[in-house]
Amino acid sequence: MSVAIRGAVVVTKRGEERLDVKIAEGVIAEMGTSVGPADIELDGTKCHVLPGFVDLHAHLREPGKEDSETIETGSRAGVLGGYTALVAMPNTNPAQDSVPVIEFVRLQGQRAGLLEVVPSGCITVGRAGTALSPMAELARAGVQIFTDDGSGVQDPALMRRAMEYSRELGITLAQHCEVSSLTVGAVMNECSCSSDMGVPGWPALAEELMVHRDIELAKITGARIHFLHLSTAGSVHLVRQAKALGLPITAEVTPHHLSLTEKLLRSFDSVYKVNPPLRSVADIEALKAGLLDGTIDAIATDHAPHVRRDKELPLDQAPPGMLGLETALGVVLSVLDLTPLQVAEMMSARPAKIAGIAERHGMLPEVGGPANLCVVDMQKEWTVEPRSLASKSTNTPYVGRALRGKVRHTIFDGHVVVNDGKAMR
Repeated sequence: MSVAIRGAVVVTKRGEERLDVKIAEGVIAEMGTSVGPADIELDGTKCHVLPGFVDLHAHLREPGKEDSETIETGSRAGVLGGYTALVAMPNTNPAQDSVPVIEFVRLQGQRAGLLEVVPSGCITVGRAGTALSPMAELARAGVQIFTDDGSGVQDPALMRRAMEYSRELGITLAQHCEVSSLTVGAVMNECSCSSDMGVPGWPALAEELMVHRDIELAKITGARIHFLHLSTAGSVHLVRQAKALGLPITAEVTPHHLSLTEKLLRSFDSVYKVNPPLRSVADIEALKAGLLDGTIDAIATDHAPHVRRDKELPLDQAPPGMLGLETALGVVLSVLDLTPLQVAEMMSARPAKIAGIAERHGMLPEVGGPANLCVVDMQKEWTVEPRSLASKSTNTPYVGRALRGKVRHTIFDGHVVVNDGKAMR
């Protein structure tokens, strides 16, 4: 089955070029001002052709929380957002700390057939923070990124040992930066709002202490460390200093930490409760600056679906997290003036490299390259409606908000999985 994309501007290594793209047998077969006919014709008018997006941070909930999301529904949400690969976080039940669970997650992604689901592994058994997972065995099974996301590794000696092993195995550790003893009972950023509301605050120091600790451990071990969902100006400063020293450190930021502030929690609406919490305007500006100057490498969604009954609990009881896959591009382009090439780098090329899948994702379109692409209208304005979401859950703070930037088509492994904004499966 061949596919042609016509009338779009293609972001290539040479720059932006108005070219038609023909796809056959899973690869880009032709690029030119006029390519031959194809079985499926896609309209790319007013759009850019980019590499399919890669999300370093998606909670697909399966196994164990299929009432919130499944790998199939999360995959469908992903392709509607332009993603062709999702790194599945390991805080499932059972946790992704064994080869059978890893293989189950991978197989469920293949069964869905919409994009590549890339299982991450736990750093510690059951994410309990007491004993290292069988990282060598998991690495042999193809796992390249390990994390205890949701609960950072608290024991510095254990983390040092994990980093020493990871260096020898050639894998990456992704750290959830939170010193848990400083966040007991916290529901939002520690600020004047939390004081006024009379709720426990989450200090920036809880994140920054762990960022600092792991930077120091990286100096000792030489291990690759990726910092998940950074949220404070102090964290950006620490990572900038570490990169200046040439340390093998990368970092990500979420669309919601670039666009939403702590003041939204004044409503006591749990849809705004996330981990780490929404921060101040000053933090947002520092995160934007860090992303633009390369201190922060990637945009990652931290897509975290929850069933309605859980998110409707009181603020101190509701679980943290919000949806992100279908709105990521629109949110980012609504708060940052990015070029198509910058979008390709931040949402595709750099994440693919960090995830260890750059041989099949994140490449700018070129003849012979893998046909994992998205076709994006960078100026399209649209409004988020919960009934139109593919996710099983609806916990998004962007309902009713006007966003800019929409995915028109997504192609995975040469197959059209989204056509004119509609999933094909």
